[in-house]
Amino acid sequence: MAVASKNIPAPDRVALRTALLSVSDKSGIVELARALHEKGVALVSTGGTHKTLSEAGLPVRDVSELTGFPEVMDGRVKTLHPGVHGGLLAIRDDAEHVAAMETHGIAAIDLAVINLYPFEDVRAKGGDYPTTVENIDIGGPAMIRAAAKNHAYVTVVTDPSDYDTLIAQLGEDAATTFAFRHQMAAKAYARTAAYDTAISGWFAEVLDTPMPRHRAIGGVLKEEMRYGENPHQKAAFYVTGENRPGVATATLLQGKQLSYNNINDTDAAFELVAEFPPETAPACAIIKHANPCGVATATTLVEAYRRALACDSTSAFGGIIALNQELDGATAEEIVKLFTEVIIAPAVSDEARAIIARKANLRLLVTGALPDPRLPGLSAKTVAGGLLVQTRDNGMVEDLDLKVVTRRAPTAQELIDMKFAFKVAKHVKSNAVVYAKDGQTVGIGAGQMSRVDSVRIAAIKAEEAARALGLDKPLTIGSAVASEAFLPFADGLLSAVAAGATAVIQPGGSMRDEEVIAAADEAGVAMVFTGMRHFRH
Repeated sequence: MAVASKNIPAPDRVALRTALLSVSDKSGIVELARALHEKGVALVSTGGTHKTLSEAGLPVRDVSELTGFPEVMDGRVKTLHPGVHGGLLAIRDDAEHVAAMETHGIAAIDLAVINLYPFEDVRAKGGDYPTTVENIDIGGPAMIRAAAKNHAYVTVVTDPSDYDTLIAQLGEDAATTFAFRHQMAAKAYARTAAYDTAISGWFAEVLDTPMPRHRAIGGVLKEEMRYGENPHQKAAFYVTGENRPGVATATLLQGKQLSYNNINDTDAAFELVAEFPPETAPACAIIKHANPCGVATATTLVEAYRRALACDSTSAFGGIIALNQELDGATAEEIVKLFTEVIIAPAVSDEARAIIARKANLRLLVTGALPDPRLPGLSAKTVAGGLLVQTRDNGMVEDLDLKVVTRRAPTAQELIDMKFAFKVAKHVKSNAVVYAKDGQTVGIGAGQMSRVDSVRIAAIKAEEAARALGLDKPLTIGSAVASEAFLPFADGLLSAVAAGATAVIQPGGSMRDEEVIAAADEAGVAMVFTGMRHFRH
């Protein structure tokens, strides 16, 4: 229905007589304009688009001929005029609208092909403040919204990928169907919504207002997936434009499309391995179901992988492997011995790429860099009727003022192991407990309702790993243990001591801290408080 109150129905096919083309992304625009011209559609354009079409030899009028007003203020004002918006918004079957058009000399615009200033790209590349502001499009979104509102009569196209579909729509009458106009209008409003979301998000960052009164989260469809977490769920991957190295910005060098679960797990793996600077030591993280099953550093990348795998080789089957340095041939040879879903690394050598190519279904992602774990950002999740938004957990144990709370202070090696374990615990689902020794996780307990159960499960995992490695005792003997939140009772600490831990790192802050400290002193273990919690649900 074009106008329900006036009982004016929407027509099906509407012939295109005049098209307004105003695009920042010029890809495909000449070909589209030529196809329209061949169908007898009159072309009107603006600024750079007009120049592009004119140079291609196409007859095109400048928009100022429609408005009777020149482009002014460095191009900020050129389409904000009744000659444009009246032509887009007029209801062709409404006598009053037609009379107004005739009175004011407004010509109908039947097709609007518009894409916007590249604000998202400028923001992602770190443009300075004046440049970023200047790339906030005003006339473009206004025209898109006007044309989309009047989709009963006007076709609006905002995505160059739709040009071929538009051309295919045009028959001998150079017309489009209502179904197509309806679809393009929906896409147009989604585009302007995402654009405004990017702008409002940028302002929130600039003004350091992470929780503004109105919060919008938007993205661009990167790919539809076969299904979500389970086969009966639909899913798609949207990218926000955030310039953070990771799965969203990575290049897929080989392998089939990543699944919903692959993307979730790969993101978790790469964010974890980024905690370990590549200039300090090679590091490897192996993830399964968004939880690490092994993390290690070493003097070589292949050794870091072997040590990470040793923590829980059973769970690593079908997992995600993240590396903090270039994947080399030796490491690739080791990785292909085990069934793995995804490898993600900042770079890949030619030798390693050739080795991985032997496993056609193994996804290989290269990111070009590691994300900075200290950088701020946002994370979000949906709940019924709402959206939970928080700043990224960018707390780093190196930045904390660790407080020794026991009579015995940790040794230098225990302190190193404590920090390593706490880094990993930050990326383990709560309740989380991690045992570490000599730059290697030796037991991980994740996602339990009771913290003491996480302590015990991690110890059990360590015993199973020892048997698999042919060791006579688990590597938790002489290890440091980390809890991502405070130990509420002494039982968790005592279970860790029973597993062989000699040092404990935890946030502290429990009502029973003194009880836990006393138990640590009685057991002769060292304990430090971080003052920072890392819940991860």
